[in-house]
Formats: sequence, structure tokens, C-alpha cells
Amino acid sequence: MYKICIFGGTTEGRKLTEFLAGKPASVTVCVATEYGEELLEAAENIRVSSGRLPKAEIEKLFFREGFDLVVDATHPYAEHITQTVSEVCREMNIEHIRLLRDGGEVPENAVLAADTEAAVSFLNSTEGTVLLTTGSKELPKYAALRDFSNRVYARVLPLEESLTQCREAGLKPSHIIAMQGPFSEEMNLALMNAVGAKYLVTKDGGSAGGFAEKIAAAQKAGAVAVIVGRPKQSEGLSLNAVMDSISKRLGLLEKQTVTVVGIGPGSAGALTVEGRRAIECADCVIGAGRMIEAVACSGQASFAAIDPNAIASYIAEHPECSRVAVVMSGDTGFFSGTKKLLPLLSEYSVTVLPGISSLSYLCARLGCGYEDVFLVSLHGREHNIVGDVLHHRRVFALVGGQDGVSSLCRRLTESGLGAVTVSVGERLSYPDEKLSVGKAYELCGRSFAPLSAVLIENDRPDYIVTGGLPDEAFLRNAAESPVVPMTKSEVRAVCLSKLQLTENALCWDIGAGTGSVSVEMARLATKGFVYAVEQKENAIPLLNENRERFFAENITVIHGSAPVCCAELPAPTHVFIGGSSGNMRGILDTVLSKNPHARIVATAVTLESISELTECMKKFAFDVQEIVAVNVSRSRSAGQYHLMTAQNPVTIFTMQNTGGDA
Repeated sequence: MYKICIFGGTTEGRKLTEFLAGKPASVTVCVATEYGEELLEAAENIRVSSGRLPKAEIEKLFFREGFDLVVDATHPYAEHITQTVSEVCREMNIEHIRLLRDGGEVPENAVLAADTEAAVSFLNSTEGTVLLTTGSKELPKYAALRDFSNRVYARVLPLEESLTQCREAGLKPSHIIAMQGPFSEEMNLALMNAVGAKYLVTKDGGSAGGFAEKIAAAQKAGAVAVIVGRPKQSEGLSLNAVMDSISKRLGLLEKQTVTVVGIGPGSAGALTVEGRRAIECADCVIGAGRMIEAVACSGQASFAAIDPNAIASYIAEHPECSRVAVVMSGDTGFFSGTKKLLPLLSEYSVTVLPGISSLSYLCARLGCGYEDVFLVSLHGREHNIVGDVLHHRRVFALVGGQDGVSSLCRRLTESGLGAVTVSVGERLSYPDEKLSVGKAYELCGRSFAPLSAVLIENDRPDYIVTGGLPDEAFLRNAAESPVVPMTKSEVRAVCLSKLQLTENALCWDIGAGTGSVSVEMARLATKGFVYAVEQKENAIPLLNENRERFFAENITVIHGSAPVCCAELPAPTHVFIGGSSGNMRGILDTVLSKNPHARIVATAVTLESISELTECMKKFAFDVQEIVAVNVSRSRSAGQYHLMTAQNPVTIFTMQNTGGDA
């Protein structure tokens, strides 16, 4: 049988020992104290040896047992034993691994002391109470501190040996704090406040040694952290790497299995049988705290996390968990964190189990189907919900935030949609589940759960989707301001057809004027975004008013001169240029530098503008080059007759590089 010796007594040593319990290996664990032995759980294949071993005794142990592997998992500050174990292994030709502990983050205001003597020297130049958390071994050195017996409190292990060292160093009984960790930040803070500590002396014991909790408590208490320099560790492996290495030697390294489980609305009763079985068989359950509480088995190992990177990191750091269940609210394919998590789990065997979605659950409660429902999420994201409700007869939305549903109903009401029916599901599947149905204007002032499921029903979705809205639909001038130029309806319709917009298009409208093209872009690119750029100050109020008039929430108005004000805008997929103020070449340069394949449509009325655009088309050598002259005539009354009156002819340029490098 493979024989392993572990020099432990640390958190990492205990974890490695627990990992090896029951494995096909004979394990001897060496700890310095009987207390260290008590912390280890018993197992048939594990033998514990307590007591400090000099080099000669280590040599005898290694010779007698004939170990295949020795793992040094001692404390980073235990330099002597680390050096001794390394020397003996080298002399006896035994494979040796140093298990390394990660260091903690050191705050900027901390005092770094190279060693205990340096820490004492610094503290002798200060006033105020000192809390020592470095153990009892170094107490004789700290006794050199001025007014030691009155000024110093020491937190040590509750062992007779530790208490004896405290007394011999000259500490008062009331200044001896005998406690066993781990210590939380709150406990550290309470202790520091209790003794009035102005200085906290600690070693950098990393996360396993509670270093972060000590530092955080010191900062909250307004105390200075004095960190005794950590010895430079020799080459070695992390705990996970050591477990991995041993598993390979023992032929135990199996691919971890991860099951992503949709748990439905949240209650255990809404969980599928397959999902319940996956959770019950898991070595560890990961997910939001409330979900773990709802579905995990009593005493089952768990880790509370919702961030995909944190979940993936935890799985990687715990290879001992061969079967992991990651629980997701609702359905794994319905606005779920599963989408972002799966790419991070490529090295594991992954199974995804669906759950009951909030959509299907709410519709079941309302007694209706959902095959014609348009789906959106307003939970933690911006979205043009008004446009969706105008477009669709039925819209389902996940709504988050304390004022989420009320704010949604307020937006609908202010947009002229107050009469639509809104059904709200709160705490679905729980005993206190609640359904509310009413008109949007009726629910504006109501309070709802922070995360609710909402079904919005508009029985008259009459949203016009064709381009070329009537000119009269747009405001043209503000009070005491001249009429702002506007791309007319017929020309606008042709320009929009040439742009070939997609629903996700990111558009620039350069020289937006009243915003007629911006509004039409926003209505067509329902999932996209429009930046309306205009340099004339009197046009900005009109742009904003027309934006509000059409509930175009996906338009952002930019006041400035192109191309300068476009430098910080995101790369466009589609650009309309209705006015360039002589900066056409610079505008095209900026557009193409951000996206060489952006589709560009520009209009020209004057011969000078036509000439400028023609030269630009030659200079930039677009794959798509199209010039169309549009001549529009409109009727006017002349007595009992109607005559056609010609409008200014407009030349429309369409340009795009369709592939390859521009």
C-alpha cells in the first residue's frame, strides 16, 4: 500500500488528512501537540503521532516506515521543521512536497516588521494597548516591550504549555486570552474593542490563518496592524495541487461531475424529482443562500455563491467534491446564470437539468397559455419595455428592485399605456405566494416583492413598424426658436430601407436635427441603441421632446460637433449622416476606425455636399457604393384643383465594406 507521511497541525494539514481518510493509502500524520491530534478525525488508514520530533527521530520514523511520499504541511513560520524535513528527505532519497499557504493582502497603513525584534523596536516607540495574536512561543521576546505587563494582551491557544509561557513572560492573568479559532472579523473586532487595542500584532497566516479577518477588524477598530515578516517559502504546491498529485498516484483522479439544477420558483415542492435526486447525491451544493436553505439536505456541505467565476473557482479548489450540484432559480434556460457558468465548466462532466420557470408557473396560476408571450428581463438591466408593450399583445418580464414593479407601472402609465392589464406574481410557490391583477395605473403606488414575475397584456398593440412616419408626427420648433431641419417622410423611408437595420443595431444619427431619423431607427432597432448627435443648441430640446413623444427609451442625445463628440461613443453598426457641417471626411474616418464594416447612409442637398461625398466614396473605396437621387413632389390645393409641388431633390449615398480588412 502507498505510504504517506504528513507533517501537519495546520488547517491545510487537516484538510489533506480528511481528504485521504478512507483512501487506499497508509497515512501517518505528525503534529507537534496533543491538541493538534484532537482536531483530527479518526480513520482506519490514518495514524497520528503527536510531539515535536528532532532530526534523529524523524530519520528513525522514515527508516522504519519506508514512506513513498512526505508532505510538509507545517505553518509558514515553522522554518526549522520545514528545513529539517527537507534535509532528511533529501538524504534518504524520499519524495517530498512542500504544501504552500497563500499569503493575505496587506493594507497600505500596516507596519511591516522583518522579525519579532523589529516589531518590538517599533512598538517601543509608540503608546497604547497592544494585542498579540502571534502565539505563545515568541512571548519572551515581546517581554522586552516597555510596560509589557500593563500594555500587552496575548491571545493564545487554551493549552497548559501556552498558559505557562504567558505567566513566565510576565503577563497578568487578566491579560491572557486563551481561545481556539477560527475567529471571525466580528469576534476579532469585539476583542480589540474590549481591550482597547491600538496595535494588533499578527503574522501573515493567509486565509487559513484568519489573516484577512484580523486585518479587517483592525481597520474597523482604528488600530494599526503590525505584521511580522513572513519567511520566504521554498518552492511547493497549493493544497489543491497536492490533492491532485496524490490522487494521480493512487489512481483516484476521476473527472468531477457538475449538475446544474433549475429548482423552479424556489420552494422545495416545486423541484423536479430528477433535480431532487441530483441534489441528494451531491457531495456539495452551490448557489444563492436562500436556495441552498430551501433544497439542500440536512448537514450537506454547501457554498453560497451566485457569481459564475466564484462558483467555478470553488469547484476547482475542491476536487474532493466529486459530485457537485449547482442550483439555479427557475429554469436553467430562462434568464439564468447557467448561460455564463457553462463556459467555465468545460473541464468537467456537466449535466443541465431544467426547472419550472417563473413564466410557466405564473401563467399556470393565471390559467392561461404562454406560447404567444414576448419575454424580457428587467432584473438588473436597462430595457425599452414601453416599446415591447407597444409591439406585442402579451409581454412577460422578470422585475427586480424594491420599487421595480411600481416603477414599471409608472413608466407604462406615463407613456399612455396605463390601461394595459398587469398581473404580478410574488413569492411564487411559497406559502405566502401572492397574485395581483390590475391596470398599470392602478398598481403604480403599490409595493411588491423585490423579485417579481409580471405579465403585461395590451389588447390593442397598434405599433407602426414601417419607416416613413408623417412629418406632422414630429415637433419642428421650440418656443421663439427657428424651425429645425428635418429629413422628410419620403426621403426618410428610402434612407431607412438603405440602412438595412437589424433589431440589435447600434446606430449613430449624425446631424440629428429634430430626431425624426433617430426615432425611426429606435423603433426598428428594438433591441439596439441610437446615439443622436446634434451640434445646434436649439435642436436639443426638440430631440428630447420627440424622444419622449415616441417613448424611444433607447435613444441617447449627444450635444456636440461630429466627429469630436463621437470619439467616446461605442462602435456603430449603422450610421446615418444627415448633416456634416463640412466634416464628412473626419466623420467617416472616425466611423471606420471604430467599425470598418459599419453600414453608412448619407444625404446631400447642395452640389457641394454631393461633390464632397463623391470624393469620399473614391477615397475610402467602399465595397458597396450606391448613389440614388430622390425627387419628391407633394400635392397642394389651387382653388378647386390640386397641383404637384416639387420638393428639393435629395441625393442618398450608401457605403459599406462588406468583408475582409478595411
